[in-house]
Formats: sequence, C-alpha cells, structure tokens
Amino acid sequence: MALARSLTKVSTTLRGLRGAVGTCQHVRYYAEEAPAHAPTKMSFTFGMPGEMYYNQSSVKQVDVPSTTGTFGILAQHVPLLAALKPGVITVTEDDGTINKYFASSGTVTVNADSSVQVLAEVAVPLDQLDPEVSA
Repeated sequence: MALARSLTKVSTTLRGLRGAVGTCQHVRYYAEEAPAHAPTKMSFTFGMPGEMYYNQSSVKQVDVPSTTGTFGILAQHVPLLAALKPGVITVTEDDGTINKYFASSGTVTVNADSSVQVLAEVAVPLDQLDPEVSA
C-alpha cells in the first residue's frame, strides 16, 4: 500500500513538471566581437612547480590537449579555462620554431588580452624523454 502511494505521488509530481519542462528554450550565446585595438600578439606563460619554460613570451600558436579535446590557441582566442589531460603541448614561436613538451596534467587559461597561461603538474621537453625507460 505504501508503495502504491509513493508511485502516485511521483506520478503526480511528474505531471506537474510536464508544463514547466515544455517551456524551456535553448539559447545560444556567442563571444563578443574583438575590439579594433585587440592585441595581435599572444603573451605565453608555461611552466610547472620549479621550472618555467616560457614567461610572458610572444608566441604564434599553442596546441594543448584538454579533457574536451585538443585545440589550438592563437592571439584573440575566446577566453576560456580548461583542464589539461596527459599529452603533448606544441608551441610555435614567432620565428616558426616548434617546441614540444609532454605534460601530465594541469590547467590552461586564455584571457581576453591574448595572454595564455599553461600550468602543468609535470612538464618535460619531448626531446628529453627516453622511450625505452617508459617501456
């Protein structure tokens, strides 16, 4: 009998919510247009506790592996905050030099002023890793 009363209460509650759920609207928001004086260079800071690889350096592009997928960052990128997943961070410097680092985890912050901070728990230049040690 108690089970029947509980089911009746749940059914009544769900019927009452039916109208409220039907009135939901999906709204899509877009980033604001970049101002005319927006920076054309990206200021990049990248490091881990005890080691800095870049400190407010001007770079062309940074590719990072995040928990929602790998993405590239250029100047005037939409501001965001993302969690890093283990993978390779690729930094393309202004002169075209490409440097790659393995990062275990951390965060990436992209700011409206085209500054980017990547804070890794552990990060090592890819050319310093020995594949035979990991086997």
